[in-house]
Amino acid sequence: MTGPAVPFREIVLKVHSRCDLACDHCYVYEHADQSWRTRPRTIPDHVISRTAQRLAEHAKAHALPSVSVILHGGEPLLAGPDRLRRVCEELGSSLAGIAELDLRIHTNGLQLSPRYLDLFDEFGVKVGISLDGDRAANDRHRRFADGRSSHPLVLRAVELLRQERYRHLNLGLLCTVDIENDPYAVLDALVELEPPLIDFLLPHATWDDPPPRPDGSPTAYAAWLLKVFDRWQELGGPVPVRLFSSVLSTLSGGPSLTESLGLSPTDLVVVETDGRIEQVDSLKSAYEGAADTGFDVFSHSFDEVAGHPGVRARQLGLAGVSETCRRCPVVRSCGGGLYTHRYRSENGFDNPSVYCADLEALVRGIAQRTEAAAVPPVLTDRRELAEAQYDLTRTLLAGLHHALDGRGGARWEEAWELAGALEGTDRGAGALERVLTHPYTRTWLLDALEGLHAGRPEAVGQALRLPLYVAAAAVRAGHGPAVPVDHRDGRLFLPTLGELRVGEPGRPGRVLVRATDDGFLARTGRGEERRVRLAGEGDPDWRPVRYLTPDRAPHFAIDDLDPYRDCFGVPATPRLGRADAEAWCDAVDAAWEVMERAAPGRLADAAAGFSTLTPLAAGPAVSRRPHGYGAIGLVMTDDTHGLAVELLRGLRRARLRALLDVTDLYALDGGWTYPSPYGRNSEIPFSELLAETYERVGLVPLDEGFLDGVPQALDMLYAAAEPTVGGTRLLHALGEEAEAHKGTSRRNIHVNVRDQERVH
Repeated sequence: MTGPAVPFREIVLKVHSRCDLACDHCYVYEHADQSWRTRPRTIPDHVISRTAQRLAEHAKAHALPSVSVILHGGEPLLAGPDRLRRVCEELGSSLAGIAELDLRIHTNGLQLSPRYLDLFDEFGVKVGISLDGDRAANDRHRRFADGRSSHPLVLRAVELLRQERYRHLNLGLLCTVDIENDPYAVLDALVELEPPLIDFLLPHATWDDPPPRPDGSPTAYAAWLLKVFDRWQELGGPVPVRLFSSVLSTLSGGPSLTESLGLSPTDLVVVETDGRIEQVDSLKSAYEGAADTGFDVFSHSFDEVAGHPGVRARQLGLAGVSETCRRCPVVRSCGGGLYTHRYRSENGFDNPSVYCADLEALVRGIAQRTEAAAVPPVLTDRRELAEAQYDLTRTLLAGLHHALDGRGGARWEEAWELAGALEGTDRGAGALERVLTHPYTRTWLLDALEGLHAGRPEAVGQALRLPLYVAAAAVRAGHGPAVPVDHRDGRLFLPTLGELRVGEPGRPGRVLVRATDDGFLARTGRGEERRVRLAGEGDPDWRPVRYLTPDRAPHFAIDDLDPYRDCFGVPATPRLGRADAEAWCDAVDAAWEVMERAAPGRLADAAAGFSTLTPLAAGPAVSRRPHGYGAIGLVMTDDTHGLAVELLRGLRRARLRALLDVTDLYALDGGWTYPSPYGRNSEIPFSELLAETYERVGLVPLDEGFLDGVPQALDMLYAAAEPTVGGTRLLHALGEEAEAHKGTSRRNIHVNVRDQERVH
């Protein structure tokens, strides 16, 4: 096992090793490991002190901002208020000034009283209570040794936590699933108590000791949970349910929210009442000593424990699941299930979960039920995509403002305030949006942010280009206050507008830019004033960005001036002469006509958002940098058909890149590789396979040869584990697009885009 161990951020501290209930499904007392019999009943002072010291040492060594300590048992309230106070005081004092302490307690609630809750209020201890639903459900397992019901006492505890003075301590309810209980009654009973969270837990089981399945169904637990999910949705999701939230998060490309599911590495360790350090205590369900590490708080640091093979095995993510799980499309969501549930005496934990079929059915069921609602609107609405792109640029600009943290001085603050003033008027807001949505504005922002974060000395000066963007917006608006801007080489570039020579090359200076009806006035530091008309090229000192309107292609700009346009992987050309610019316009117009003949009526979506064309020069590759939506770089060619292919390829790339900017289409890219179906003898990651397939499907109308390999690629993409719900929707649309090409191609694509068995 390679790589550094993950530091522990969560400690389960056993403060009492006995319980006042006799739950027949309890992993501590009823399963394989019976080590509780030799533990001290209550955690002694020296174990508390040493645990607190070890935890502080660990938090300091790893600069952890916070650590969670869960007080556990047995039944932790049996330790008594005085002992619990000692625990809270020792932990708090040891971690003071090192890390924030998040204290929690998990209890059956029977002993809970205002005396305990006042203590917990003093130390900020959040309280989670175990309750399996209505009385009938709870009494099935959670009874006293003499058979009496615990339900009334648990409800009393929950009602205490619902009181206004204790409500802030309420952590929620933990419910162990029993498929013989009525799922609707269970959920309704829990929701009625208005907890801040419900956590459904599968009963601990292994392949040696599998969970009960009264009807023999391999997906009985999934069916039960999906009934709960349906009822939860019917009620409007009144209470967060951790299990459902985790699946929905991973389906959207986010992290797992529970150790029971997902591939996030575990960062939890257990300290028993005698000071012995163990792995997650659910392992006690596997076999005697399964959780043991051989370490204790007296002789070993938590760093030593983090290197234990059993602990490391639960930190490997995708590499830590069985080969069967690695090949499963839902592994990102289920994560192979809880580590304990994979155990089989024949081969240890190198197995899928004993709940494997249930977990797959649960993930697929939730995905099918929520796919439409979970699909980001940017996938289906071009305006949504444009708005999301603009929001991203504004977020980056706000991030740059924050990252400067005053280092931009008066020049930045003045420009920031002027931008706010422009945004306060209709014309000004539209003009500012036009400048900020220019594709290379994004390149500037990302470069400046990267420079600031890397501590490059020129980064502040790079950020101070903001006045140029504000000035360009003011000129576009045709009104507003004068904007002072700096130049360094005798040339003043206003993004989206053009470049004005204002001095000798290499000489810095400052210019005051004021909008006029048809352009702007530029007043230099020497008092010279230049009047510039935006239209035309009559002024030899003014080089405008050309906005050309071909006969067939959309209205677009040929931007051969912006200093951030060199971001396509090959060099951008210098400024084009007038004749060359007109030749570019004619060539693109002819290429567009080829595209329209090949795919009549299908270009509107491809061209949506297309605003900027940058001429590229044939030459050695340069580093590719990100840019905003709407820019395409092209190398001129006399081959009109070839230019049409490259233009459409650029449009497809721009669209996919824009989607990836604002939504997660896949996760864990690189966790798997796929044989390229496009004539290359290589294995490629999901992202590369998707990008090339997306391009090729779009290019089929121009050359049916692009279909080669597409059916195989789509099959691999559909069966992959990486796509999110949004990514799956994109694949469906891609498959439908490929199907639509059958009418214009001699080839037949066999793609079942509505295969309900393939959620991913």
